[in-house]
Amino acid sequence: MLFNIQDLQQLNYKDTLKIQQDLREKIARNKSDDSLIIVEHDHVYTLGKNANPNNILNGNCKVVQTNRGGDVTYHGPGQLVIYPIFNLKKKNIGVKSYVRKIEKIIQLTLDDFNIDSHVPFKETGVWTNNKKIASIGIHVSRGIAMHGLAINVATDLSYFDHIISCGIQGVEMTSIEKELGKKIPMNDIKTAVVKYFNQQF
Repeated sequence: MLFNIQDLQQLNYKDTLKIQQDLREKIARNKSDDSLIIVEHDHVYTLGKNANPNNILNGNCKVVQTNRGGDVTYHGPGQLVIYPIFNLKKKNIGVKSYVRKIEKIIQLTLDDFNIDSHVPFKETGVWTNNKKIASIGIHVSRGIAMHGLAINVATDLSYFDHIISCGIQGVEMTSIEKELGKKIPMNDIKTAVVKYFNQQF
């Protein structure tokens, strides 16, 4: 394994962000190996650094401004969020290649559960049947990446109705549970994601 894994189970966004920031500083000072944070958040909308606040149509839960890329998104229970805190410079990986690898990890994970997916030419994230099932938003500083990806596993999709998700008008969100019509244990998704992170990195 090329990185440490921290499964935080369920933790609010701001406390998890502090953990990310602390890890990034340790990695920058060569005091920690690359790390993979696994978590489910409480209900929260997060805004990317260049997000349009008007894309939150109804503030029915907490809003947090972040420095990640992308626009507005929702995090909450039933959504698997992965934060790779990786030194891309040491790995000799460019930002675009890094995002492509993350998209590939999501697609391989979904394939394990018989969900066909694709990455639209002009968008980030992963889609299935013209609906978005996973989002990506990262920030790279001093060659070290933080923030990451969110896969809708058994997410309450109604929270997306109150935002223009990712700033894309008319986007429809979906989840693994909705696509398959059955529940999949969260630990099964975690295991697949970690497996493919090891494969890709």
